[in-house]
Amino acid sequence: MLVPGLLVAYLIGTRGIPMAPWRLASFLAGLALILIVSISPLQTLALEYLLSAHLLQNVVLAEWAPALCVLGVPAALATRLTSVRLARVLTHPFVALPVWLGTYFAWHLPPAYDAALRDPGFLLHVEHACYFASGCLLWWPALHDRPHSLGAGARAAYLFAAFVLASPLGLLLALLPDAVYGFYEAAPRLWGLSPLSDQQLGGLTMAAEQAVVFFIAFMFFFLRFLREEEAGEEDP
Repeated sequence: MLVPGLLVAYLIGTRGIPMAPWRLASFLAGLALILIVSISPLQTLALEYLLSAHLLQNVVLAEWAPALCVLGVPAALATRLTSVRLARVLTHPFVALPVWLGTYFAWHLPPAYDAALRDPGFLLHVEHACYFASGCLLWWPALHDRPHSLGAGARAAYLFAAFVLASPLGLLLALLPDAVYGFYEAAPRLWGLSPLSDQQLGGLTMAAEQAVVFFIAFMFFFLRFLREEEAGEEDP
């Protein structure tokens, strides 16, 4: 229901708003990613066999898809959405980043993680919705000027902080000497992966993905910041 609901809301919200085609393409790409991780064989692997598959699913829902969907929101709609006081508060960088980090770390605590997997009809959907919603909050101040307009340097610093603060989770999972999720310890094994090797693979994949995604976004704004500084120095 998440994807149809988001699509309908987007089409209604953008009605009559001039919009570059790439905005629509970006939003649809974000929705496509949600569908891919929800109805493809990755879903079966994540819910029945491999922690590494589930961690990849979480990364898509908490980082990739939100980034594309937020990027797909045109400026006029962004202004309208953030006219509500609560939205202005939640999209503030000093609120959005802690909310995203708190959501990420809280749901990866073993009791919460295992409970969601054992209740795929409701609690798991809540978990995934939390990832997506907090991911949208994370990317909003980096990709939109409303309601908080950050300079390119501030955006680069914000994204660098997001990576530095989030990366310990994947590294921790990769370095722990024991498997920590009881659900996957009892799951059928695939491809000769033990519960611990599966966890290590998932942690390394998560850490590597975050390094790539956040580094690309960081460099985009950092290079923009350098260009702005150079342009400022050239002005008389």
